[in-house]
Amino acid sequence: MTTITRRSLLAAAALGVAARPWSGMAATGPYRFRHGAFEVTVVSDGHLVLPVRFLAPDAPAQERAALLARGGETGPDYHAPTNVTLVRAGSELILVDMGSGDRFMPTAGRLWDNLKAAGIDKTRITKVVFTHGHPDHLWGALDELDELALPNAVFYVAAAEWDFWMSDGAAHGLPTDRAGFVTGARRRYAAIRERMVMTRPNEEIVPGLHVVATPGHTQGHISLALEGGDGLLIGGDALTHPLISFLHPEWRPLADHVPELAVVTRRNLLERLVSERSHLIGFHLPYPGHGLVERKDGAYRFVPLA
Repeated sequence: MTTITRRSLLAAAALGVAARPWSGMAATGPYRFRHGAFEVTVVSDGHLVLPVRFLAPDAPAQERAALLARGGETGPDYHAPTNVTLVRAGSELILVDMGSGDRFMPTAGRLWDNLKAAGIDKTRITKVVFTHGHPDHLWGALDELDELALPNAVFYVAAAEWDFWMSDGAAHGLPTDRAGFVTGARRRYAAIRERMVMTRPNEEIVPGLHVVATPGHTQGHISLALEGGDGLLIGGDALTHPLISFLHPEWRPLADHVPELAVVTRRNLLERLVSERSHLIGFHLPYPGHGLVERKDGAYRFVPLA
């Protein structure tokens, strides 16, 4: 069981900070709750180890360091959780993103083991929706033999995301160390093409679960909104850090493809989450990434609900 407890998270939230993600996140048990007509489960795919400089390279260095220190992040690396959401809607079992698989980072790729430990038979998954084509969300589509990990599922890909990754200029503007992201995305998209459905903003995946355009992190990044109660947004990488994304949405993470558009998306999304009191699940927020957004000191804060 994780050592990050509800009490510790809420205590941290009360101070406007977040507990540091635990590097043993892959061993964390499943997190389940009901949302309207849906049953929602979050499991971990492990975590990523990233240089702290990726978080906000254009921010004032001292201000960034002080903010990260409030969350216990004082070293050169940041451990980013990877929270994968599964939605049960009647007879449909819908996976949102597929994790890293076995070819990205050794600390990730735990999705299938953690689903099995949670008593979930992956062969029963009927649909997969990809928020975007980065390795930690897409590369798990293929197993170690380059075969489909879920050969019977239907795969939903945002049309704008497909257009970007498959375009001749997809690698233009990306750092050279990320050129392999394009090759990897194209390989996975080609593998699922026969079972793929193109989707667009506002379309429904199933009744009560629809696509929300949240571009900027990538050109066609999407989130998913679930009806019921005050609403629930499965936000992918639209909001990626429990402090920076909320207190400084104007700071630009290195992973954003279109930084200025990502800033606009973050601001709009934060305002929507505050005004509607909608719940949020963030892929890289402290496990299980489920919480609310509140106003704080002219900006926002993430308040965990688990």
